[in-house]
Amino acid sequence: MKRTLLLVLSILYTSIIYAKVKLPALIDDGMILQRDQSVKIWGWADVDEKITVKFNKQQYQVTTAVDGTWSLTLPKLDAGGPYVMTIEGENEITIRDILVGDVWLCSGQSNMAFKMDRVKERYTKEIAASANNFIRQFLVKPSWNFLLQNDVQSEGWKSANPQNVLDFSAVAYFFAKAVYDDTRVPIGIINASYSATVAEAWMSEEGLKHFPDFVAEANKFKDPNVVKQTQEADDALKSNWYKLSREEDIGYSDNVTNWANPVLDISDWGVTDVPGYWDKTGIKNMPGVVWMVKEIDVPAHLAGRDATLFFGAIDDRDSTYFNGVKVGHSSMRGRERNYNVPGKLVKAGKNRIVVRILNPDGPGGFYPDKECIFISANERIDLAGKWKYKVGAKLSALRSNMTTKFNIKPTAIYNSMIYPLTNYTIKGVAWYQGEGNAGRAYQYRQLFAYLIVDWRSKWEQGDFPFLYVQLANYGKEEDQPVESSWAELREAQSMALALPHTGMAVIHDVGETNDIHPQDKKTVGNRLALAAMKVSYGQQVISNGPVYDTYHVEGDRIIIDFKNIDSRPVAKGEALKYFTIAGKNKKFVWAKAKIENNKVIVWADGIANPVAVRYAWANNPLGANLYNHEGLPASSFRTDNWKGRTFKRE
Repeated sequence: MKRTLLLVLSILYTSIIYAKVKLPALIDDGMILQRDQSVKIWGWADVDEKITVKFNKQQYQVTTAVDGTWSLTLPKLDAGGPYVMTIEGENEITIRDILVGDVWLCSGQSNMAFKMDRVKERYTKEIAASANNFIRQFLVKPSWNFLLQNDVQSEGWKSANPQNVLDFSAVAYFFAKAVYDDTRVPIGIINASYSATVAEAWMSEEGLKHFPDFVAEANKFKDPNVVKQTQEADDALKSNWYKLSREEDIGYSDNVTNWANPVLDISDWGVTDVPGYWDKTGIKNMPGVVWMVKEIDVPAHLAGRDATLFFGAIDDRDSTYFNGVKVGHSSMRGRERNYNVPGKLVKAGKNRIVVRILNPDGPGGFYPDKECIFISANERIDLAGKWKYKVGAKLSALRSNMTTKFNIKPTAIYNSMIYPLTNYTIKGVAWYQGEGNAGRAYQYRQLFAYLIVDWRSKWEQGDFPFLYVQLANYGKEEDQPVESSWAELREAQSMALALPHTGMAVIHDVGETNDIHPQDKKTVGNRLALAAMKVSYGQQVISNGPVYDTYHVEGDRIIIDFKNIDSRPVAKGEALKYFTIAGKNKKFVWAKAKIENNKVIVWADGIANPVAVRYAWANNPLGANLYNHEGLPASSFRTDNWKGRTFKRE
């Protein structure tokens, strides 16, 4: 009796919610449906409600189930359009401008989330020429949840054009454009990306069954009260810290004469180089506030004209003033700043720029090697060089591990951003993630493979193509061979190629030493597209550089063989670099290397009995130059299987 009552109440509750036909965000005007495969259309309505779908001169019917859901499957469709779809129940919904082509789920962390807007100065021509109604993006808004969600948040499908494309994932756009240029069928991008995330957050509970600690952690947060209490404690900690940063900042001691004042005497302030972190000044990793000042001479013909302040990237937060007036602020660490300076503030002669930088932890200041420019009427004044600085406040650190980041908890993103998409038929996945797991690279060998298997299982489309980007080069350049967590993560990513229908874009030649978000997204997208041509479209193309196969020892030399010998290895520019070699003591030294008969021969003076070789084995193997004739780089590799930096960090 009790169970019957609960069922009745459940049905009544569902009827209240779904009294009218409701569709998921994906099924909307401008959507692109997957060609050559059956396609599911689904939604919600009143229990037992008859739903009719009319599409492409055909009619389909289904009855809503007791849980308020309905779904039906359209037969395989040829590429084309535009089409109109009508869905009728108690109400009627008309969906217009539908195309049929290939749909790619583009997912991962910040380098996939990275928008074209952030590189609009680099790709002005590409953006101006981006109008193409056959390339469309569906942007999923970042969210997390520890319970499965039935829909995502989005502003819908957007066609590529100079305005809309600024909101596209840069990698996904260049990937889609290259694929479209080759196939000439509509290309849909479902951009479901979330910055600073880890692989386990993107996996289902079932997919994590081999990682019981992750499952236990996810289960802990299924209680909404635990989440609420944790959030409240974290919010209080952060709020108090930022409040203190304002109260303790002596640069704000007097709102009339604060340090943004353009006539403030700064003759006794310190001097530092910009761009660069302030630890170069002797302030080592100081949490708190530093004010920085630059004075520039503006020529008379630019006076009164609107201008832009461009800073390549700042760590962490900034408030920026021009001649005493605040012109911009950002709380986004590592993001470019483009601040508009109204012409009324710009005068002939001396103008003062003041940047208040707030840094909770670690190094603070301007990212090294990034541009800092004043731009007006296509003229540029370089802001790099000597700046004045003064400490406003020294505070205790607000470290990232002091608060809970729910978006990196196991299953949190899968439940909210991936599970609601799994009904939508796709061509395949383009994935760009790994930075967040670099400290656990050995674990990533299994974790990443299980992620691929997990997603394929949830979509129930078999082994659809799964393409991914290997880690770029990033961080300190080493003058001696070292162990490397990023090289180990690249190795773990390479291992996933053992799974069917996978492809990898190698990009350790397009990264940036001081920026984990390299600007060259076009090369990344194009290399992903090459992988797609081979893995997904069956073209006989060479999609990757030399791939390590085996090795053998001949005297004091190690001979490296490659798998894809149809594409000959070459040294790009000069003699081969970034090979290391070791004897039985496992101590690697820089090696000499040369190419003979499509093999690489490696040796080093003083190593009479070598046992192992490594190539590009570093976080930032800048200068590694083993390529093929098609201009594609070889991945990092090693011949040994010795325990590395991350072996015990599980």
